[in-house]
Amino acid sequence: MNRTRTNDRFARTRNGGDAPGRNGNRFGSSFPGRSGGPARSGGPARSGGPGRRPAALQGEFALPKTITPALPAVAGFADLDMPAELLAALAAQGVTVPFPIQAATLPNSLAGRDVLGRGRTGSGKTLAFGLALLARTAGQRAEPGQPLGLILVPTRELAQQVTDALTPYARSVRLRLASVVGGMPIGRQAGALRRGVEIVVATPGRLKDLIERGDCRLDQVAVTVLDEADQMADMGFMPQVTALLDQVRPQGQRMLFSATLDRNVDLLVRRYLSDPVVHSVDPSAGAVTTMEHHVLHVHGADKSAAVTEIAARDGRVIMFLDTKHAVDRLTEHLLNSGVRAASLHGGKSQPQRTRTLTQFKNGHVSVLVATNVAARGIHVDSLDLVVNVDPPTDHKDYLHRGGRTARAGESGSVVTLVTPSQRRSMSRLMTMAGIVPQTTQVRAGAEALHRITGAQAPSGIPVVITTPVAERPKRGATSRGRRRSVPAARRAPARRPASDAAA
Repeated sequence: MNRTRTNDRFARTRNGGDAPGRNGNRFGSSFPGRSGGPARSGGPARSGGPGRRPAALQGEFALPKTITPALPAVAGFADLDMPAELLAALAAQGVTVPFPIQAATLPNSLAGRDVLGRGRTGSGKTLAFGLALLARTAGQRAEPGQPLGLILVPTRELAQQVTDALTPYARSVRLRLASVVGGMPIGRQAGALRRGVEIVVATPGRLKDLIERGDCRLDQVAVTVLDEADQMADMGFMPQVTALLDQVRPQGQRMLFSATLDRNVDLLVRRYLSDPVVHSVDPSAGAVTTMEHHVLHVHGADKSAAVTEIAARDGRVIMFLDTKHAVDRLTEHLLNSGVRAASLHGGKSQPQRTRTLTQFKNGHVSVLVATNVAARGIHVDSLDLVVNVDPPTDHKDYLHRGGRTARAGESGSVVTLVTPSQRRSMSRLMTMAGIVPQTTQVRAGAEALHRITGAQAPSGIPVVITTPVAERPKRGATSRGRRRSVPAARRAPARRPASDAAA
C-alpha cells in the first residue's frame, strides 16, 4: 500500500446539505425579559406515520469489496480465540452474548485482519474493537513512551467512555491504559506515558502535542483503531489523523469503526486499510425499531413554555441547542422554573464536564442541556428521550444526537421542535438522514405534547444544583515515625500509577 503522506488531500470539508433555517432566532430569545419576537405562523401541520426509510443515505461511499473471505460470525464469546482472563472479565461484567457487530468482526480482528465496521451508536462498537486490541496486545510490555496500541477518537467525552468501558478488561490481562485528551494537565499525561502504557486512547491534537514534546513515539504501535472517524473529518482533524497514522507500524493492523461513513472516511479506507473485512450492522441512517422520531411543530411564542414543560417531565432527558450561550441561558431558566438541569458544552473545563455527566447519570440532575459536544460518546442507561430544541444543522448531527437514546435494544424517542420558518429545511434534513418522522402540531399544555414527551407543568420553585464535596483524608494520618513531623508543604506529591491516568 502507498502510505506516502499527502495531508493536503485531507483538508477540512463539510457536508453540503441544507441546514434548518433559523431566521435569526434562538431558543433563548423567547424567554421572558429577552428580546426577539415570535416567528410567524405557517400552514397547517401535516401528519406523518412512523417507520420507513428511503432507499439510501446521501453522501455515503460504496463499501469496499473484501478480497480474502471473512471468517464466519460466532454465536458466543466462548467461541473466540481470546485469553481466558478476558472471557472471565466479560462474564464478571455480565456480558454474555455478543452484539451482531462484535460477533461478525471479532473472529477476523482477532486473526489480525483490518476491519471496517459501521454500526449505529449503542451497537457495541467499543467492545468490537477493544477486545481484539486487548487480546492481541496481552502478554506484552511497553517501553516508556512507546505504546503498543492506539485508539483515536474525536472528543474528550468519547475518550472517557472508551477508557471506562475497556479498563476492567485491560486490568484482567494486566495491560496499562491511558487517556490522552485536551483540557486536562498535559504533564500528568506525559508522566503516564513515560512510566509506560500499552494502550493509549487519545484525541488527535493532544497526542500530536505529546509527540512533539518527545513524550511519546508511535513506531511500536501494532494495532490502531479509529473510532468515529467521520466526526474527526468534520471537525478538521484529518491532517492530524493522517500524520499520526503515518507514524505507526506500516504493516500493523488497523480498524475503523463509525456510525456513519461519508466520503471523507473513504479517503482513510483507501489509504490505510488493506483488504479490510467489512461489516455494516444496518444502514447508517440508524433508525432502529425501538426508536421513535417526532417532529413537533410549535409557534415561536409558545416554544419556551413547551420546552420547559418537557424538561419538567418525570425522567431524564438530554436537550440539544446550537450555542454555549443558548445552553447556559436555558439551563438558568430551567433551574429558576424548578427543574434540576445542568449544562454541558465546550466552554466547560474537563473536570466540570465529567462532574456534570456523573450527576446526570446518577440522577442528581434530570435534564442535561448540551451542545453537540455530547452528541457522541455519551452513554446513559435507560435514557428514553432526546430533544432537539434547536434542530441540528446536519443530518449526521441528528443521527448522533438521537443515538443517545434507544441504545443496546432499549426504546426511546427523539423529538425535534420546529418553528414554521424551519419546516422546509427540516424536512430536507430528515430525508438526508433517511428517516420519516411522526409530525404533530403542539402547544404548551396540550395533550399531544404530554403524550409524546411526558411534558408537565414545572413546580416554579427555583432549585440549586449542589456539587458533592469529597472528604479529603487528613494529611499525615497514616504516616509513621519521623515523617509525622515533616511540614505538609515540603512533602513530595505521591506518584500515581499509570492506571490512574486513564481515569
